Amino acid sequence: MKLTKMTVALCASVALPMAAHATELEVTHWWTSGGEAAAVAELAKAFDASGDKWIDGAIAGGGGTARPIMISRITGGDPMGATQFNHGQQAQELVEAGLMLDLTDVAEANNWKEVIYPPSLLDSCTLDGKIYCAPVNIHSPEWLWLSNKVYEDLGIPVPTNWNEFVATAPQVDAAGKIPLALGNQPWQSNLAFGALVIGIGGLDLWKKVNIDKDMEAAAGPEMAAVFTAAADARKLAAKSTVQDWNQATNLVITDEAAGQIMGDWAQGEFQVAGEVAGKDYTCLPGLGLNEYISTGGDAFYFPKLDDPEKEAAQKRLAALLVSPEVQVAFNLKKGSLPIRGDVDLAAANDCMKKGLEILKGGNIVPSGDQVWSADVQKQNEDLMVEFWKSDMDPVAAQAQWVENLKSGL
Repeated sequence: MKLTKMTVALCASVALPMAAHATELEVTHWWTSGGEAAAVAELAKAFDASGDKWIDGAIAGGGGTARPIMISRITGGDPMGATQFNHGQQAQELVEAGLMLDLTDVAEANNWKEVIYPPSLLDSCTLDGKIYCAPVNIHSPEWLWLSNKVYEDLGIPVPTNWNEFVATAPQVDAAGKIPLALGNQPWQSNLAFGALVIGIGGLDLWKKVNIDKDMEAAAGPEMAAVFTAAADARKLAAKSTVQDWNQATNLVITDEAAGQIMGDWAQGEFQVAGEVAGKDYTCLPGLGLNEYISTGGDAFYFPKLDDPEKEAAQKRLAALLVSPEVQVAFNLKKGSLPIRGDVDLAAANDCMKKGLEILKGGNIVPSGDQVWSADVQKQNEDLMVEFWKSDMDPVAAQAQWVENLKSGL
């Protein structure tokens, strides 16, 4: 992926039909933390500046809380103008039911197939050859975030990978700090486990299980080692009592916790707090063991509305979200990577540059949402909540995890 400076010609090439007059669109999403709010404000500002009006419909509590509300409204006849989902299969049933607007004409007019990278992002928006969503970012969930000050105060080097992090945990604990910050939202437990699968098990094992659907590998000794590592990790998080993910991030920002496994969206919280990457905190993609980018992220879908004026505004918003200017402004605030490689990200911080280099090198895998159904994802999320919040035996957890995967074959 070649990164080039934005040019006037490039900006002019994006078809953004202007509104004859302002049309209001309610946009639902689950971006409510400080960093997230700053990022979504860039989207609203751009839409308002184009002549239309963004009516913000933020739903607190994260995707697990917001998605059922969004789906209920759409299926219940009270659709919003646009709504956030993750790339993948989360909205597939809504598309199949004919409840989502076809954006193929917008995609073709703006050359989405040529500019969106990697192609799997647009593939996740495509059903039966038609495009139903506008990707806005790439979010890789498997990063380890570290407080440099915690280690400086202990007089030991900042860890460079997960193994070193675990080795320093007794010293961190003895100093009265929390080794691993972990919130009580269910998806956080699932995310932490997913990071360990590649960090401990490696990319080849991940691909065998998630791409090849190799259930022998899922039940094998390499995965058993991952579950053992997860059991050790939950001991490190035992003193973490916060609820929300950004509260856990704040424990790292305020140097109350040594580290957190969280997606690259944590960057937004560090930025709002005035923290400097590489100086105040360290970020380790792939837990510092297997550097890669999981190409999940966020996309906007547009429920069908019986209103030609609003439908036109929906298509204007879809085009705007993928435009170079909005991609830069939004992703610099969000901490995520852009879904197009022809934009200027000279202002990116050290962590974002790490992600861009990995993405450019092609060391990428699809997200869980892209390879497993929502049902399988939910079953494993429930399992991980039980596992991380109890003394559940790793062997029993692995056996149940395999059964959950088999249900999706």
